[in-house]
Amino acid sequence: MIQESDPTVEQRYRLLIEAITDYAIYMLDPAGNITSWNPGAERLKGYTEKEIIGRHFSTFYSEEDRNSGLPAEALRIAQEDGRFEREGWRLRKDGSRFWANVIVDPIRDSAGDLIGFAKITRDISEKRAAQEAIFQAQKMEAVGQLTGGLAHDFNNLLTAILGSLEIAKKRSVNPDVAELIENAMQGARRGATLTQRLLAFARRQELKIESVRIPDLIGGMEDLMRRTIGPEIVIDTTFPSDLPLVLTDTNQLENALLNLVVNARDSMSSGGQITISAERRNVTDEKVVSLAAGSYVCLAVADQGEGMDAETLASASQPFFTTKGVGKGTGLGLAMVQGLMAQSGGKLVLKSTPGVGTTAELWLPVSVETSTQPASTPETAFDPPPAAMTVLVVDDDALVLMNTVLLLEDLGMETIQASSAEEALASLASGQLPAVVITDHAMPQITGAQLCQRIRERHPTLPLVLATGYAELPEGTQLLSDVVRLSKPFTQAQLSRALSEACQAGRCF
Repeated sequence: MIQESDPTVEQRYRLLIEAITDYAIYMLDPAGNITSWNPGAERLKGYTEKEIIGRHFSTFYSEEDRNSGLPAEALRIAQEDGRFEREGWRLRKDGSRFWANVIVDPIRDSAGDLIGFAKITRDISEKRAAQEAIFQAQKMEAVGQLTGGLAHDFNNLLTAILGSLEIAKKRSVNPDVAELIENAMQGARRGATLTQRLLAFARRQELKIESVRIPDLIGGMEDLMRRTIGPEIVIDTTFPSDLPLVLTDTNQLENALLNLVVNARDSMSSGGQITISAERRNVTDEKVVSLAAGSYVCLAVADQGEGMDAETLASASQPFFTTKGVGKGTGLGLAMVQGLMAQSGGKLVLKSTPGVGTTAELWLPVSVETSTQPASTPETAFDPPPAAMTVLVVDDDALVLMNTVLLLEDLGMETIQASSAEEALASLASGQLPAVVITDHAMPQITGAQLCQRIRERHPTLPLVLATGYAELPEGTQLLSDVVRLSKPFTQAQLSRALSEACQAGRCF
């Protein structure tokens, strides 16, 4: 209620309102026209008092909100309920938007008649952005856990499929059938690539971090990139002569670059140029690019394509988001690149302007080494394990267990099978001591890593192999340094190599 005015009190209130600059505080008449305007309102909304007095407060609402009748609804609710409060987008004089918290209170005289409204508006854009960032982080963590779990289960299926197909191809005497089996194996390998992308996004992919020379890596895959994108696109590469080595996984970085080049090609329907460049950058303030202080190489892939608007750019690296047509993209390419960068200690930064093009920056930590390591052994090469070994195979998945045994027996091995860690320990306690133990990690009650620890306590020299598709074991899990890691899904050659490596670390009986 409005009482008899006291000039002194009124002056104090006016001084108080004019001193507040973080809130827009102003009065409306019963129809919603502005009758007063404080400095905070001018700072927040951009209008001077002379410009805005007498205009309707719906000026600050979007056209969509005005058409829906939101301003009138706000006054009605305030008048009937005694208060209106809501959050939403509001407009400044220059047309820019901000996220506002709005409160409207009715003002009545001593007789209870409505004489106007008091309106308070506060800019809470930063608060909303922080809340959205937390929500996005929680959502991505949940999606990461989901995709990581799915990828693990899919890896088990692919292990069984690839193992069976590999043996079937070796035993086939019909060339036509062998060709069909090879086609099926190629499809299974593509499935394995998909799980690698899922695991990369979830940051659970097993990586081999080593020193890599960027110009050599790109030079070695330049022909592949040109064949992949076609003759309409020109690839230009430029690197300084003193570019340092970086720390990353060579194979995964190649896959990431190929993904980025294909994305660049797809954005240039009429042809154009893709520029791949790199330069050394020093980060002194982690707030700039969300990286720890240190030396990095910024590897950039830039195109002259359609570019992306702000909304598309914000969603581009989210898993399963794609602007490509149905069947033309999984939406996992950029998510995989982002996961690789995170595991490598770097960062993916996307920059794009509609009609100009897109640049994908891969920030990779600089290696302290000055020369690259020799190339690793090709995956297809066999390193035969000692003949006539007995191998204890432990896996709770019956399909994986059966196919691992199949691959081993095809190599001339004898096998003992266990579907749980308890069964494996019982087998060892009975006196059936194998030459090597191969165990899955993700098993109920006792995990593979825990099984390895228990075996090592009782049999210090028994060679051990742990099969898993995850790069990092769950927090709190410790893996003995001499346990050989075998990545799922694995081929017979990889299985054979793991056996040989385990025997070199221990003592095969």
